Amino acid sequence: FNDRDTRPDFRLSREALRVLLDLLRSDRQHGWGSTIETLVFLFWLACGTSYRVVSRAFDMPRSTVHRIVHRVAEEVVAIRHQVIRFPNTPEDLEAVCRGFAGLARHRAFLKAAGAIDGCHVRIKPPSGPDGQCYRNRKLFPSIILQAVCDHQGRFIDTYVGWPGSVHDARVLRYSPLYRRSMYPPPGHFILADGGYPCLQHPLPLITPYKRPVQGVGAQRFNLHHSRARSIIERAFGMMKTRFRSIFLKALEVHHTFVPHVITACAILHNICLGVGDIMAPEDEHEEDD
Repeated sequence: FNDRDTRPDFRLSREALRVLLDLLRSDRQHGWGSTIETLVFLFWLACGTSYRVVSRAFDMPRSTVHRIVHRVAEEVVAIRHQVIRFPNTPEDLEAVCRGFAGLARHRAFLKAAGAIDGCHVRIKPPSGPDGQCYRNRKLFPSIILQAVCDHQGRFIDTYVGWPGSVHDARVLRYSPLYRRSMYPPPGHFILADGGYPCLQHPLPLITPYKRPVQGVGAQRFNLHHSRARSIIERAFGMMKTRFRSIFLKALEVHHTFVPHVITACAILHNICLGVGDIMAPEDEHEEDD
């Protein structure tokens, strides 16, 4: 409510905050009001999911903070299809394809309509035997976010919730993107790393040549492919940098609430990109298997 930069405390610029509040459009007749409750939720994301810290900062009971966080998370997830969506028009699709050809620096990628990858988000695993299902190949418990992004790093599809022990290819097979074949349009394809199968139907996926790579042509293809596909890793890096407290340590919320938090972060990432509020990724990307 003053003129200071809002990003240190809330991780969003004033312009991004205004867009978010316009999208939520919540005229609540009870509680603290939509603006304060949205700020409580964003502060909770920024400070690393500590209800105690948020309750002290806003001078409200911890139980109230818990209730607000869960309610606003659901409201943010409810606007998902307004923010995370496929290109609407042929012109938008053409801009995405031209963007990928520019990233790859080769016209062979003029039909690339997206890049897909998976991201492991650390969690506090559930107790009991089910907890082992969440332990991934790097031996920490996680939940998987599968995302497709455009040439600017804006998410156009997200699918989250599978335990960390599940392979990326299996997550793909069960995703609506694969099962409903809604995207990309005929004649276009999505770029993926070597952890995914090279497919033509029902989802056209182009992967790099397997190692060891034979021949100069295959090596050149892999180079151009990597230049274009790495935008999805940069998108994950930007989102992790913005919400460091969420993505760089274990999320200490119930594992059933984690998909809501991750989806909300993806939505906020897109809103920030839309208004030019960009944070350069600071994290080094994991090498592909």
